[in-house]
Amino acid sequence: MSVVEQVQQVSNSPILWLLCGITVVLSAVQAVLYMRQCGKITKEAGIDPHIPKEAFRVGFISAIGPALGVFIVMVGLMASIGGPMAWLRLSIIGAAATELSAANIGAEACGVALGSEQYTLVCLAVSWFAMALNGAGWLLFTGVATPSLETLRNKVSGGDMKWLVVLSGACSLGIFGYLNSGEILKGMGNTIAVLAGAVSMVILVKTVCRKIPRLMEYSLGIAMIIGMICSLGYDQLFH
Repeated sequence: MSVVEQVQQVSNSPILWLLCGITVVLSAVQAVLYMRQCGKITKEAGIDPHIPKEAFRVGFISAIGPALGVFIVMVGLMASIGGPMAWLRLSIIGAAATELSAANIGAEACGVALGSEQYTLVCLAVSWFAMALNGAGWLLFTGVATPSLETLRNKVSGGDMKWLVVLSGACSLGIFGYLNSGEILKGMGNTIAVLAGAVSMVILVKTVCRKIPRLMEYSLGIAMIIGMICSLGYDQLFH
């Protein structure tokens, strides 16, 4: 049996599917419990039931685009680290680029390329460990820092809710700007996708969605599709 066959056999073994499936099921149950709790809080707070339903639909539709991107990366990861682990990591973390980078770091630590013929069971274990260690850091930070975030937020805002809205908006712009900057550095095709998506979003929100309010919940998905189409068109014309 070749090295590649050994890696595929171990990384897709039934026991691994079972163990990873337990964690994925727990995550799904947790999501359901959160939704139930939100429903109870909505009733206790006297909020119009239509509002959370509308928010859920908007969130669901907006998540379709990013979920497709995660799914594509998961298919690629399945060929290298196995279906169960790829399913597990991207179900509970969802940061496709980060998980792929962690798997690559594990392979590079062994001096081989991810998914190559030199990628042995030891390299597979190192990749898994790198992915787990990467996720553990996030969990540790959120567990330690989250209880203090509310106090920190109040101190920063000084009790001024308007300033807090501005601060939250600035933080969001900074986060997404940082993520987009990494994509822009990859080449002109990615740059066009970012710019076309941003311009499309502004046009949709400022013009089209004002005339057709129900289109607002689809605006993010539409802008992402427009960005991808423009990027694909550039690649087809100039490559």
